[in-house]
Amino acid sequence: MLAPLVAEAVGIDADADMVREASGRAPANARFVRMRAEELPAGLGMFDLVTFAQSFHWLVPGVVAPTVHGMLRPGGAVVHVGATTHRGEGSAVPYEAIDELIRSYLGPVRRAGAGSLPDGTPGWEDDAFASAGFSGPRRIDVPARPHVRSADDVVASVFSQSSAAPHLFGERIDDFERELRALIGAGPFRERFREIGVSIWRR
Repeated sequence: MLAPLVAEAVGIDADADMVREASGRAPANARFVRMRAEELPAGLGMFDLVTFAQSFHWLVPGVVAPTVHGMLRPGGAVVHVGATTHRGEGSAVPYEAIDELIRSYLGPVRRAGAGSLPDGTPGWEDDAFASAGFSGPRRIDVPARPHVRSADDVVASVFSQSSAAPHLFGERIDDFERELRALIGAGPFRERFREIGVSIWRR
């Protein structure tokens, strides 16, 4: 989505399927590389802009933030996007029942990929950027807007969460999806997402 606004865009992801999917849709000036953020800079070059969208809290901040600082040209920026896009408000989607279904399969402690998050998501992102030498942040709140989603969209949003990623269900994945779809219903669903928080950190 950012590629039309820049001369060249490079995306990274640790998951081969995500990289394959993104590469298949990429415009001519964008490329995707399979790697962990902790493996940067990896010879990717110097940049004017680096973005993290709902991902930075999964990374090793003391490694990634200083590395990214060194990959930015003078005056460059890190844009850190925080949003809740997997579920909206004022919706007929039975989110509490979906959460209970996930717990019935994966247990009461929220999973986090191969680990878990018993206390929820950590909130030290700002400290990591400040400690790495960035100035800021400048905060921007992007207003929410209504969306219409299909049942397939809702299913995809459930599986997009690290706490309910498909591999966590193992051989029970088909059973879970069958119960999930029965719980969700046919749709479509109209809902409003929360505002998106954008933090801009300058080198």
